[in-house]
Amino acid sequence: MQQVSTPSQTSLPLVKTHTRLAWIGQLFFIVLGLAVVYILGKNLISNPTLFANIFISGLQLGFVYAMIALGYTMVYGIVKLINFAHGDVFMVGAFVSFFAVTRFNLHQWPLAVFPSIPPMISVVIGSISVILLSMLICILLAVTIERVAYKPLRDAPRIAALITAIGVSFFLEYFGALNFVFSPRFIPYERPFEVVAWYIKGGIHQVVPGTQPPDGSITFSNILLIIMLASVLVQIFLQFLVKRTKIGVAMRAASYDKQAARLMGIDVDSVISFTFAIGAAFAGLGGVLYAIAYSSIWSQLGILPGLKAFIAAVLGGIGSIPGALVGALIMGQAESMTAGYISTPMRDAVAFTILIIVLLIRPTGIFGEPSQEKA
Repeated sequence: MQQVSTPSQTSLPLVKTHTRLAWIGQLFFIVLGLAVVYILGKNLISNPTLFANIFISGLQLGFVYAMIALGYTMVYGIVKLINFAHGDVFMVGAFVSFFAVTRFNLHQWPLAVFPSIPPMISVVIGSISVILLSMLICILLAVTIERVAYKPLRDAPRIAALITAIGVSFFLEYFGALNFVFSPRFIPYERPFEVVAWYIKGGIHQVVPGTQPPDGSITFSNILLIIMLASVLVQIFLQFLVKRTKIGVAMRAASYDKQAARLMGIDVDSVISFTFAIGAAFAGLGGVLYAIAYSSIWSQLGILPGLKAFIAAVLGGIGSIPGALVGALIMGQAESMTAGYISTPMRDAVAFTILIIVLLIRPTGIFGEPSQEKA
């Protein structure tokens, strides 16, 4: 009589193989990390000023990615959907601020209404007004997308919603490229406030407009400080929202079990719409700050920053709010260091290589927890 193997006997070789592959992956990750630390340490010692400037550039980029990554991680945490249209909402936020400044002079309204107001206060209020308008338009756009494109597929297989998200992304990109919308051209961005730069060399000194800082100095600008402050405040606000408010409790309940949340009287559909709205608001903020920092926008602006913010969310652990910040800062530094020490075109390749490595070695990311259900 032929002996039938038991499930435990059959699965034992697979378990050993999986364990061996996990050890190989961890060893590869350790070796790769040591190699990166060695290269960065060597460059730091040989030219610390250049390293500091590249590091500052990576900080600026990473904090922008963090604001975009929050939308990915929040939506996935509740709906289990990768909203690939999120990067294009970021693009719309940048364009809304562009039109608000160039066509409507929204940044100058405080001075026009109150001529005696101090110029600095006028600039602050006007810039905040531009940012708030961009955030509002992005909220309306994201909620509309959620209600029209995603809500009818709430109970459909995940692949249907994923394909729909990709379709919405393409629609926003190519609709925005029409001449009567945003146009397909690169457009110089007019900042709502003046850029002020400083350099560090024997103290902190302001860079005189129209001149270059001295060689061997570390430079930074008010844009970097604004981006860092805005990103940190967004993280603090979101932590407070999720942990300390009633809507935050509803969001956490919906993320754990939607059916049980409905039985407890929670309007899950409204919670999902609110999640899309808050994520879009942060994307709109990030779009404005990105445009201010890099002073050029176009209809395909959201593709690469959106994908890299998604990689940051995966790296940090998609569904984790602190993970989005940590992953974004790592992504910003990886991209900036690659552009500074290898070549600019390689920075995109390194970003997607990080995604592959994370998915092979630790699919749950740095702060992620193993999922109990199949994707």
